[in-house]
Amino acid sequence: MRVFLLLPALTLLLAAGTAPTPPTGTRFEGKFTNGMKGNTLSFVLAPDGKTIRDVTFKGYWRCDGKLEMLGATGPRGSFAVTNGTIAGRLCEPPDGGASAWCFDMGGKLAGKTATGRFRMNINALRCDSYELQWEATAVGPAK
Repeated sequence: MRVFLLLPALTLLLAAGTAPTPPTGTRFEGKFTNGMKGNTLSFVLAPDGKTIRDVTFKGYWRCDGKLEMLGATGPRGSFAVTNGTIAGRLCEPPDGGASAWCFDMGGKLAGKTATGRFRMNINALRCDSYELQWEATAVGPAK
């Protein structure tokens, strides 16, 4: 009988001694409704819903007139989210001029779905994805 009373107390003590895991955010994965078939986009919505990070594009874009496949690429920074609206432009390096790799992203979050636009380009190399329209859904916590 004492063992049954002691077990819940030990469980509570052990749980109190472990640090809580910080929230990881929600991972979204999606596809483009225009552009090349098979292009994908993913990102992580922060737990507070105020930023999007880890934006990743996989697919084709044009460089100097030629179609090229990109693995997983995206900006290191994050995009702002205000009242469910995604908006921003990130260039790397920020002061890189025509040789900077720039990412434009906009859209709307509505619960577990999101839609928007995405573009990435490097002017000096004449590389451009052109403006792509995307749809994404929440697939679970970020890894």
